[in-house]
Amino acid sequence: MRQKIQLGQGETERVACASASAFRGLDMVTGEVWGPEVLAERVGWLASLVETLCTQVTSAHWNRADLARLASGRDCSGVRLPSNAWMAVRTLGWGAVVPEGLYLPDRVRRVAEEQAGRALRSAWWRSEITDAVLATWPDADPLRRTETEWAVLRAACPDGQAVAASVLRARTRQIAAFQAAQGGRLPVDVCALEGAPGGGRQVVLAAADKQLSTLTRCEDDPAHFAVLSVRLPVRPDPRTRHDWRPTLIRFRLPPTIPLGAALHAPTLRVRGGRLRLDVAFTTAAPTTRRNGHTRAIAFDYGLGTLLTGGTLTLTGGAQPSVITDGQPVFFRPDGILAKADRLRILAQHLWTKTAHLQALVDGRTMAGQWPEPSTCATLAVLKAEHAAVSRRRTKLNEQLAKAAARFMVETARAARATVIYLEDLRDMEARGKGRTLNTRLSSSVRGQIVAQTRHQAAAYGIAVVIVPARGTSKYCPKCLHAFRHTAPDNTKPGWKWATCPNPACGYSADRDVAAWQRIGARGLTHQHTTVLNRSSGTYVIRRTVQELDQPVRHTSHPGTARSARSRPRTVADRTKAGPTRNRPVPRQRRRVPAPPATPVARSAAAGRGGKRPAGRMPQSPRRHPQWRGRRQAPHTMSTPTRHQPRGARLGAGFHLHTHATPVTSRARPSM
Repeated sequence: MRQKIQLGQGETERVACASASAFRGLDMVTGEVWGPEVLAERVGWLASLVETLCTQVTSAHWNRADLARLASGRDCSGVRLPSNAWMAVRTLGWGAVVPEGLYLPDRVRRVAEEQAGRALRSAWWRSEITDAVLATWPDADPLRRTETEWAVLRAACPDGQAVAASVLRARTRQIAAFQAAQGGRLPVDVCALEGAPGGGRQVVLAAADKQLSTLTRCEDDPAHFAVLSVRLPVRPDPRTRHDWRPTLIRFRLPPTIPLGAALHAPTLRVRGGRLRLDVAFTTAAPTTRRNGHTRAIAFDYGLGTLLTGGTLTLTGGAQPSVITDGQPVFFRPDGILAKADRLRILAQHLWTKTAHLQALVDGRTMAGQWPEPSTCATLAVLKAEHAAVSRRRTKLNEQLAKAAARFMVETARAARATVIYLEDLRDMEARGKGRTLNTRLSSSVRGQIVAQTRHQAAAYGIAVVIVPARGTSKYCPKCLHAFRHTAPDNTKPGWKWATCPNPACGYSADRDVAAWQRIGARGLTHQHTTVLNRSSGTYVIRRTVQELDQPVRHTSHPGTARSARSRPRTVADRTKAGPTRNRPVPRQRRRVPAPPATPVARSAAAGRGGKRPAGRMPQSPRRHPQWRGRRQAPHTMSTPTRHQPRGARLGAGFHLHTHATPVTSRARPSM
């Protein structure tokens, strides 16, 4: 049963999920305390039973006719199907059948049917996309469609303008791979293209009622602990009712779940030999607005600098305009990106070795010979190491997405903005841009950043709107004239620096700095066209009108404006027009004096001191050309110290290797 919370005026329910671990359980019949291994084993038996019933339902009804019947929302007599998946499955007569000789409670069957119904319902959208791609399959290369062929494909898709081009290309590649494997034959539908889905080795307790499981907070410590009561099997093949025993599982609640949140039935999984619980909870949050925003913050994605953004304000009046102070903020996770790149290279090396050994094993197997035991052992080790590196990369990307989302949300709160505008880069693919750039683009986590930002911003009533990215880096934000992109030193062609060729404007800045101004201005001027994407729950601006694009007016900072009596300062031209000149290296002064000479040293070296902190003293009066400073030996090493990035030193970093822009006090533009 779903709990309710009290909502105030202007508040809405915010449903989130947090992961927790359980390490022991209590058998309510025998009073036996189960350890983490036994608890994970019992939950694994339950997950296996649910997986068997779920696969039974999905395999029996994995055809286009049944998918269309379930997606229509009506049964054979035209009666509307219930919203719950397990009730809809039973209404259609697709209920799961318990294997002979086993005893499963009806609530366990309900959980399996819920998971099967959800899997079949989610397959209908893939079926419609597949049908549209097959209906418009071109005679030429399907991955190189013309503009006309793209228009025909989107017209064949339901709500085709909202479907990302990357989704259509991915489905096209899948069909092309099937065609190559089947000798040129195209699949009939998605059921022939894909196999029947399973249950995912999980137990969705939300589909059951109190007879199977209950979740309550601990009476002694309700803020930190909760108790889950669930009936688990005592054997992998339960035969009677007595083989199902109620079990109490006490676990620590994640710190992200507040005390006033309403807890819901969790989803049970077994990962790494431990029981994991995905606890859903509901809290009260301010309602986000689709439009009516006057202050916004916009961000532009980059490769070196992951996020570049700033604050914009929409002024009222007869002729509304967009103003900004032009002071950008940056999010530079250099250390995280470098570590992710090292892990990527390591994963590629491991995959290359694994593929080579796998080819050797397959070759000997096809020849009728047994592969070498050492080769098989090495192959198993390489596969396990590659899986471990992949998990590290996944976890690092999750941390990066959370840190970037937190940076954007906290920046919006500091600027008192009610909306965050991001560019829509779903259609950007990592191809045709060079080996290095393609690799960096494919390793980015833009989708995770958007999802994390939407999740964190909802807690403060801040809306996240996706804006079309076309032309944001091409035109000047002050006069909407086409940019001329050059290198930062302005001496050779490039892409990083943007200069406006309009003599009346002359705006010059980093292209990312100019892009976030265009993104924010486009979002504020087109906010009346914002729609809600039902599939992702994100506000999206799908189309832009050229007449609504307005230039951004820059305002000077009041604190930096010079008074009328102050003398004008002459600022030297710091434009980089050549190579940087060599500067002399300053002499490094020792912080620790050399130790005094010992009697042994006096007799051996005529009064010279012992080992010095920066190295041994030269044994000959002749000076080595590599020695620098006060006779420092070339083989000396500095004392290892912990890395101190500038952002973290100023207290503005969210990670050891994540540098964020320090927050400075500056006047905000008036509303």
